[in-house]
Amino acid sequence: MDVGAKLKEARLASGLSLDSLQETTKIQKRYLVAIEEGNLHILPGKFYARAFIKEYANAVGLNPNELLEEHKEEIPSTEEENVQYTRMQRTRKENHTEKNSGGIASLIPTIIVVLLIIGIVFVAWWFIRENMAGDSANPVEEPDDNVIITNPNDTGSGNDDAENKADGSAENANKEENEEDSQEESDAQTEPEFNVTEEGTGSQPVSTIEMTNGGDEIILTLESADSEHHTWLEIREEGGESFYNSSFSADESPEEIDISDAETISFNVGYAPALKISINGVELEYPADAEQYVHQRLNLNIAR
Repeated sequence: MDVGAKLKEARLASGLSLDSLQETTKIQKRYLVAIEEGNLHILPGKFYARAFIKEYANAVGLNPNELLEEHKEEIPSTEEENVQYTRMQRTRKENHTEKNSGGIASLIPTIIVVLLIIGIVFVAWWFIRENMAGDSANPVEEPDDNVIITNPNDTGSGNDDAENKADGSAENANKEENEEDSQEESDAQTEPEFNVTEEGTGSQPVSTIEMTNGGDEIILTLESADSEHHTWLEIREEGGESFYNSSFSADESPEEIDISDAETISFNVGYAPALKISINGVELEYPADAEQYVHQRLNLNIAR
């Protein structure tokens, strides 16, 4: 019985499958089959043939040394392979030594270039440092701001200049103050004013408000700070376009609408306590109490 048949017989007697033997020995299944069938030339090499047979024998409970001795005629010897392996190791060692020697020699030009660059940088730094030291050794005298140069031929001119400067400063201050007053008066004139011409009655009052001093640009601002309530809102120009027609909530606040070209605006407010209406930054107050009359209609006449 050859070595492969003996190993197979021992495996079957041990109740081991090729898959379990592969898991135990970590040898690929195809190499195990090749050993059992006597196809040792399929294995990676003569050394691996002997090593795989020893692992197989240990796994199935056979003495590997006795098995190799008994079938030494059948199992290839590893002497020739060892000789070739030693030659390969020697060749690799010689090549590695040559590469190291060549690598060190190739680094010498690079090291020289780096040293030259360092030397050039050092010389440049030294010259810059010397120039800076020379400049600091000759300080420039700064003029004394406290020295006042006067012309002896001019008498009293200094006092006249001082008086003229004081008069000019006072005049500029008065001019700036007048400009600020004019600006405040202009701002006050451009703020819109609201006059209630008709206060609505009933459960859903309809009121009429006249707005004056609106200016050329009129911006309507809608705001809501009530996150719990929404209000239905319709804003329409009389006989013209609709500016807003939807439910308004705090999430949409603030909402700005340009009504500069409109003359009469109508508001239909479903829940007045949740809506604040402002025009050019001035709040438009509801003519009727918003808490009592939550649904209100407003007609806003814009006077130019």
